[in-house]
Amino acid sequence: YPSELLMQKITEDNQIPVHLHVSVSLQYVAGLKGRALVEFFHSNIAEVENEELRHLMWSSVLFYKTPSVEVMACVLLSTKAIYFLLDDSFIHADEHQSDFWNKENSDCENSSFHLSCCFVLKLNDLQSVNVGLFDQYFRITGHSADHIVTCLTRDSYNTHTFIQQLMAVLSLLARTPSPEPVDKDFYSEFGSKNTGKMENYELIHSSRVKFIYPNEEEIGDLAFLVAEKMDGLTNLPSLNILLYVLAFQVNHLEGSAQNTTSLQPKTLILTSSDLFLFDEDYISYPLPEFAKEPPKRDKYQLADGRRIRDLDRVLMGYQTYPQALTFVFDDVQNQDLMQNLTLDHFGE
Repeated sequence: YPSELLMQKITEDNQIPVHLHVSVSLQYVAGLKGRALVEFFHSNIAEVENEELRHLMWSSVLFYKTPSVEVMACVLLSTKAIYFLLDDSFIHADEHQSDFWNKENSDCENSSFHLSCCFVLKLNDLQSVNVGLFDQYFRITGHSADHIVTCLTRDSYNTHTFIQQLMAVLSLLARTPSPEPVDKDFYSEFGSKNTGKMENYELIHSSRVKFIYPNEEEIGDLAFLVAEKMDGLTNLPSLNILLYVLAFQVNHLEGSAQNTTSLQPKTLILTSSDLFLFDEDYISYPLPEFAKEPPKRDKYQLADGRRIRDLDRVLMGYQTYPQALTFVFDDVQNQDLMQNLTLDHFGE
């Protein structure tokens, strides 16, 4: 340890997504390669001497106690824990942090010494992993509200790779085996015979950590919600969700010194007739077992919705992934203009 293959893989993965800005301390981490990266892990992050770094991933993360603050993090998976190296912006935005992080340390501003806080979730404390729709994100749940983190990978490949690596590492943990289940058939295993309703698909790992995947009903619930937002213009059976993707809405800030842009996280849903942008709560649902009351906001809140037939053109940027798309709609004040003209012409 570490093998050449592992060092090569970790070096390849150690790249900050180009569209996201991070602090100087995380830029330093992103500049490390191969053995230097492994040595940095052991000297600055690892909690015990004999743990091995197995996987590295850059992702936006959300914490259960601060559901509105999305922050960039370097996620490091070892044989003992999951480490989240956090951007400095989280330190100042999060009132739950200790006073140490909130002190304005002027001595550090101009020196080459940069602070970054690290959140640690030990594998022994891990209880469940909820995978989001179409593997766009996943939520890791520990034993309290402080130990719930959502990784917004916005990429099914990154989600799949991390889950595979996590399962492999969990297999090394020595835990008491769960009791053998009595002979069960498929329906009693995954659903309730009384209601006929299928539960979310659960995979219980040998380490007793639950991996929970969404089932088809979640898409059905989403389609129903989308149909509600369309004010009954479309009959539900014909409504198909063609695309669900976590994206960013680009807002141009013209008042600033340079015309900069801010990225607002949004869930984009495309149906056969409409394009929707939702503000989605990625951290509160499904409710953790210790939750005393439902979250303050709904899982999906409509931010914008336009009809596809009003779409005039789509502009595509020339940069590589992630691709920027601009949707230009006809700005017609009265959407049902033709229908109203017909009514006026032929009578009441």
